[in-house]
Amino acid sequence: MPPLSIMIKPASSACNLRCKYCFYHDVSQNRQEQNLGIMSEDTANALIKSAIDFAAGDSIAFAFQGGEPLIAGIDYFKNFVAKFNELNVYKSQVYFSIQTNGMLVNEEWAEFFYENKFLVGLSLDGDMDANKFRVDAQGHNRFYKILNAATLFEQYKVDFNILTVLTGYAAENIDRIYSFFKEKGFRYLQFIPCLRPFGDKSESELYMTNEQYAHFLIYLFNAYVKDYVRGNYVSIRQFDNWVHLFVGNRPEQCGVCGHCTHQFVVEGNGNVYPCDFYCLDEWLLGNVNEQSLETMAKSDKSEAFILESLDVPSRCKKCEYYSICRAGGCKRNNADRDYCDAYKAFFKACLPLFRVFVNEKKT
Repeated sequence: MPPLSIMIKPASSACNLRCKYCFYHDVSQNRQEQNLGIMSEDTANALIKSAIDFAAGDSIAFAFQGGEPLIAGIDYFKNFVAKFNELNVYKSQVYFSIQTNGMLVNEEWAEFFYENKFLVGLSLDGDMDANKFRVDAQGHNRFYKILNAATLFEQYKVDFNILTVLTGYAAENIDRIYSFFKEKGFRYLQFIPCLRPFGDKSESELYMTNEQYAHFLIYLFNAYVKDYVRGNYVSIRQFDNWVHLFVGNRPEQCGVCGHCTHQFVVEGNGNVYPCDFYCLDEWLLGNVNEQSLETMAKSDKSEAFILESLDVPSRCKKCEYYSICRAGGCKRNNADRDYCDAYKAFFKACLPLFRVFVNEKKT
């Protein structure tokens, strides 16, 4: 992970889909202002300048998410890239990425992503049946529209991966879903556990039980190892990061570290928060039009957010799997459900298989 990581919400929480599990819809509903607008050119410029000054020559990662970030329009992104190149006096290495639902992707977008070396995360939950929760305002499954976006990315040689919301339904059907992704040639996958709204303890096919999560982890890791051994490796982000930990490398995913790290999430109006899951009024660090990123990074609230994540339950400290499980990783996932039983079942069944990856240690 580059030294400076910035997530940008250029269209705030605005979206052209109505997915039944959208965590950011819930986040925005829990603050005083739900939609903080399309990011203006002045705000984008203030953010870019502050990022370059703070990085002072170190690399910078800009990740655009939403809502649906493409709603901000292609000119926003063209101007952002041009302004960064103009202001980059320290010659910082820059990494651009974006997560999209694919609804607005056309040839112009695909060409722009290729020319500017964007890594694109395309949201897709599997085959037609598995994608049933990813719907538009009329309740229609947009499976084929998403596949069309993937086809355009392939035609224009855009680097992209697939981001799947891991529902209870998906966990139970991971064999079919994984086979589908491989048939389509998708070789970079990320599965994101579905979160219940803050304070919600309801149960449905959206939310995994411990048994469903254990089934998912054990089945998919066995398939992941078999494909690796056969020279048919498919990158699965969570497993890649656990393998890094096992062989002594640093993980790149903050949710696997076991504690939060310094990151910035910048909303449409320039408001800055410490985490995508916590873009809430109580964790507002400041605004890029008024304060520098460096000032916000050193603020008491920013430090408090990280310190809050360092408290490790005593049961975890005693656990034989703590060095790799890291107390379940992301604190937002842990606040939603205790998956300790799922992790224990997984590591008990699969930890011996991690030895297959010992040659992946970086020197």
